[in-house]
Amino acid sequence: MIDDINSLENELSKLKDYISKQEGKREKLIEQLDDNNSRMKEINAEIDKLEKVSILFQKTSEFAREQAKKQIETLVTKCLQYVFESDIEFVIEIEEMRNKANAEFYVINETEDMIIKTKPELSRGGGVVDIISLALRIAFLEIHKPQIQGPLILDEPAKHVSEDYIFNVGDFLRQTSEMFNRQVIMVTHNHHLSNISNNAYRVQLNGSTSSILPIVEQ
Repeated sequence: MIDDINSLENELSKLKDYISKQEGKREKLIEQLDDNNSRMKEINAEIDKLEKVSILFQKTSEFAREQAKKQIETLVTKCLQYVFESDIEFVIEIEEMRNKANAEFYVINETEDMIIKTKPELSRGGGVVDIISLALRIAFLEIHKPQIQGPLILDEPAKHVSEDYIFNVGDFLRQTSEMFNRQVIMVTHNHHLSNISNNAYRVQLNGSTSSILPIVEQ
């Protein structure tokens, strides 16, 4: 009888030790679980922060792009209206294609009963394309950050513009040079454009030799 009692006490003692060890493991697991939950909250907080930063950068980029778009549209529109003496407008339409921004250019003309929206090359021939190209170059130089220094170099900037509007082109270039304090160096065969310059030179080819002579205003 005594042996049975001793045996039971030994088994009970072993059971208590086992329970004690298991409770220790359980407490350790609970502690690890609490640590993991805490770490999970920190990770989720970091993910939330990163997502917000990503959205902020995206919105900032969209805002900057929209601001640049408006500045370019305004400058090109003013250039077109000044040269062609009409209500023509320049519009940029941007759409996302495969996570890349794709820009399409249009010109808008208003008549008494309709609004005509066309691609530049289909509006008034090549003259509109020439002026848009000129205005875009000026806009790019002025809105680029950091600003690009140096002169604006042009090669036959208005070769398709009719003589009816060539004086306006020259006046626009003069005002642009003064407004942005930027020198304009231009190669042209048009006498009207060469006459607006402060200094003009004629390059002539004699055989295999080029000669450069100043053009003196009469």
